[in-house]
Parts: sequence; structure tokens; C-alpha cells
Amino acid sequence: METADPKLIDFPDAFESSRLLIRAPRFGDGAAVNEAVLESLDELKPWMPWAQTAPSVEQSELNVRSAIAAFIMRTDLRLMLTDKQTGRMIGGSGLHRMNWDVRSFEIGYWVRSSEAGKGYVTEAVQAITAFASERLAANRIEIRCDSINERSAAVAVRCGFTLEGVLRQDSRDSTGQLRDTKVFSKVRGAEFV
Repeated sequence: METADPKLIDFPDAFESSRLLIRAPRFGDGAAVNEAVLESLDELKPWMPWAQTAPSVEQSELNVRSAIAAFIMRTDLRLMLTDKQTGRMIGGSGLHRMNWDVRSFEIGYWVRSSEAGKGYVTEAVQAITAFASERLAANRIEIRCDSINERSAAVAVRCGFTLEGVLRQDSRDSTGQLRDTKVFSKVRGAEFV
């Protein structure tokens, strides 16, 4: 099957789950992202290389604008998770490390500290998995996490992803130490249609 240039693939930049509006970033989102990141910095630091220092609002807006460009170019599909009722940013997710030829995507996610434990990430991952399957014709969807990040791994398990294995000392953690990475996946025909 020949794959069109991903920049020519049309799909919506927003969709919903029961409680969330899941959408591409927009100009002006930097302030909301900044607020959520600053609130959650201590919880994000161990797992997210990009959360090692507190960003300014300007830095967050620059980061959002880079994400918009990547979304348009189809090189990374960052997604904002916002509460449908209040419009408050709940966290971030997206489809990353894409291989458009294979139609393989990795889901990443984080939630602001005050919203942790409320099922938002599980809800988002289920909706993003359905979106990738139905709108992007995904054949493979992965979730990767540090082998000691139990909360992240629990999301993958709750969402029905299969643990394929652990890549030993395959990358560095946020402190520069070698880490092991758990790789979970769903593949078309086995775990989704």
C-alpha cells in the first residue's frame, strides 16, 4: 500500500471523549500549558526530559508554536487535553515517533497534578487510540515508559495494551542515568479494528 505524503492526509484537529476535548495546540495556549506544567513540575521531572526547569510563559508559547508547526507537517501530533465543561487544561498527550509508511504511532501523556487519579489519562488514551485506528488507519500503537514508572504502565494495562517486553538500558532517564523502557502495544486485527 503506497502512503501519501503525510502532509496531504486530512484529519480533524480535535475530537472528544466523554469529559475531554482533545485537540491540536493553538496560538495562545502557552499560558495554559505553562500554568499546568508549573503546577506539576515536581511530578513531571522524574519522567519528562522537557520538564527539568520551570519555563516562562514565553517559552511555553514558543514550544506550543513549534508543536503547531509539527502538527501541520505531520511530524508530531501533540494534543491538548481540556475539560469540556470548564475549558481548563487537564494535561497533554499526542501521537509521537510516527512511521507513516507502517502507520505506527506512540502515545505519550501527562496530567496536571491536581487532576491526577481521576481517570483523565485513561480516557484520553482510549479516545486517542480510537482516533488513530479510525482516522489515521494505524496498524500499530505503542506506549513506552520508564520501567519504574508504575502509574504510566498502569494506564497502558487499563487500556488493554500488551506488554511486549522491556528494553534494557536503552535510553537515559531525566537525570542522565541509564534506564529500562517498557514497551506496550496494540496492533490492528489483534487488539483493535
